[in-house]
Amino acid sequence: MGEHDTVRARLRAALRADDPWSALYALKTDRPDRLAAAVEELYRSDTDRAASGAHLTWLLGTLGEPGDAVLLRLLAEPALSADDRRDLLRTTVTRGLRLPAELLRTYADDTPAPDGKDARPDGSPAPELVDAMGLSGDPSFAPRLGALLSDPAAPRGRAALALGRLGAREWTVPIAGRLSEVTGLDRTAFAVALELMSDPAAVPHLLRWLAESGEERVYDVHHALVRLTGRDPLLPESASGAAYAAAVRAVWADGRTERAPAVVRELVVESGARARFSVDGGAGRVRIAFDPPSPGASWPRWDRSLTFDRKPLYRVGSSCGTCELGLTLLDWPDEEATRIAARMRGRLADLDRLDAELFLEWGPVLGELETGHYRALLLDLPLERVTDPARSWWYRRVTTRAEEDDSEYGDDRPEEHWPGVAHFQLTTPVPGARVPSAYGALLPSQPPEALDPTTVARHAAAVAAGERPAAVVLGWLDDRYVEARHEERWLVGAVLDGHHRLTAYAAAGVPARVLFLARAGEGGGTDGGLEEVAAAYGCRD
Repeated sequence: MGEHDTVRARLRAALRADDPWSALYALKTDRPDRLAAAVEELYRSDTDRAASGAHLTWLLGTLGEPGDAVLLRLLAEPALSADDRRDLLRTTVTRGLRLPAELLRTYADDTPAPDGKDARPDGSPAPELVDAMGLSGDPSFAPRLGALLSDPAAPRGRAALALGRLGAREWTVPIAGRLSEVTGLDRTAFAVALELMSDPAAVPHLLRWLAESGEERVYDVHHALVRLTGRDPLLPESASGAAYAAAVRAVWADGRTERAPAVVRELVVESGARARFSVDGGAGRVRIAFDPPSPGASWPRWDRSLTFDRKPLYRVGSSCGTCELGLTLLDWPDEEATRIAARMRGRLADLDRLDAELFLEWGPVLGELETGHYRALLLDLPLERVTDPARSWWYRRVTTRAEEDDSEYGDDRPEEHWPGVAHFQLTTPVPGARVPSAYGALLPSQPPEALDPTTVARHAAAVAAGERPAAVVLGWLDDRYVEARHEERWLVGAVLDGHHRLTAYAAAGVPARVLFLARAGEGGGTDGGLEEVAAAYGCRD
């Protein structure tokens, strides 16, 4: 039996398994080019496609470029049924692939099938076809998409996003002007579409909507105004519901859209190890921001990334309280990020307490952060540097869950949870935490291989001499109830400055002095959780 026959036989065996999804997931780690060819062969068989078409289409979507090539070939087949076309098109959209404009026009102009798969009952294109038009890069689809904005029965939120992806700015004002007509996820999609346009022509309409509507759900419009104007005014820390809506309206009521210099306000030094402050009009050069919406996704705002100057550093994932927290390295920031952090170094050489003078000195640097209310904790964290995925808390929490309920987590591999880079982590879960599974991880903002051994040795000598050089970490506390079964808490952050210092501390086995800056409200964490962290690791006066 040749290699192709072997792959095809294994594929058929997976499709016949009691749990074909798990079997296919295990199979896809094999040679994707060979596997993609076997999938295409089975898909072109009427019998195999009828029995396992959905499984085969899903598998193609996981195989990277070889699978993408097969998807594009299959979609070009003129004899595709409406069901098969819908399935393949959804997978192609999820992959973010660009289909030929002529092919999409053919799909759009086809007489709708009796089963309504190529079009909705009202005659508008199916959502996956709308998404594909937005990914096409062809502006000639804009009028067809724009016509859907005024039809309540059409997928008009998807149409707005498609126009945003096309950058069709002639539709900026029509989208902004219809905010009063849409609700729920459609309104979110309209606001996100305006952000994708990056067109200031939307701003007067957004301000008018705030002034004239009486709705409490103003977050999406506020977010769009911040993105489009660059002005990020400070809101009350704990406002929600009607109070939050009133605060948003108040900060935009005068119509000001120009960005003012950042100001550090409300500084309170509670002790030598704890302080709080607010940043008003922050530049947001370091922030957690929503990713552009994934094509075909139901939620216009979902995934988030930690960004430096809008360049994603780590994918953070959603804030869904029952989803798992996982960070994934995307790219390294430009050198300017390192230069910003370096402006804090003067007082970090041997930092033993926080004081007002320190924060006043750092005011210009703190102004580079996102607008918000912050907590500053001076901590001594017992850290280890982890390079083995099996040693990381990102994976070890999985084995803990498997032990708790004998779940399917036991089949996960360490690499599936690895953030993609060597990092620092707490040596044990946080002692005394309300949640026993309280982990901690600090991730680098520069490549570990760029560290200078001489600088590490210099800091190691200082630590051995009793000095405590401090690192600066921007982080947050994240509470989750994974799958509504497993309570989990994470103290997580990105190292802004101090990679060499943390490396020296970890090698020496000495708790690392860390200035931890946490924006209130990030993740699911609460002040109560930060209190637990301060009690366990706070630097003593």
